[in-house]
Amino acid sequence: MDDKEVKVDTVSVTDAPADKKATESVAESAEPTEVDKLNAQIAELNDKYLRVAAELENTRRRAAIDIDAAARNRAMSVARHFLPVLDAVDAALVHSPDDAGLNAMARAIESACGNIGMVKIETVGKKLNPQFHNAVQVVEKPNTESNIIVEEMQSGYMFGDAVLRPAMVVVAK
Repeated sequence: MDDKEVKVDTVSVTDAPADKKATESVAESAEPTEVDKLNAQIAELNDKYLRVAAELENTRRRAAIDIDAAARNRAMSVARHFLPVLDAVDAALVHSPDDAGLNAMARAIESACGNIGMVKIETVGKKLNPQFHNAVQVVEKPNTESNIIVEEMQSGYMFGDAVLRPAMVVVAK
């Protein structure tokens, strides 16, 4: 039993003397063993698997983003079609501000728009911001700071964080 040795690197048991074992070890290490070939193949397949799994996850994420963007675009398109209705209600309120029916309808429309993420852009008394406001007229206004909005000609609306339509405003000079 004392002349048997266990090779840790190739996991084999030999009956050869120690000096004969050394020459076989050098020959075996020069050529890849079956275990080395299988380990290399496992590593290659594992790498391919990880790459395919990552690509699949990226595809799923891109598809989810595309679906969200398409849904948002459809909702914004529908919201744009309601802008004339909102303008008509605003005009009716200007002509009949005490009409309870019009006021109730305006509140209901405002609430419905708020529920879908559509809000009116604040204007009068605010500083002109070209991202949200379209200045169509400049007027002299004593005791008013320059670039402050003094009148709203048409309401502007936001849909989430995107401008659906900028507000048309009159600005102090």
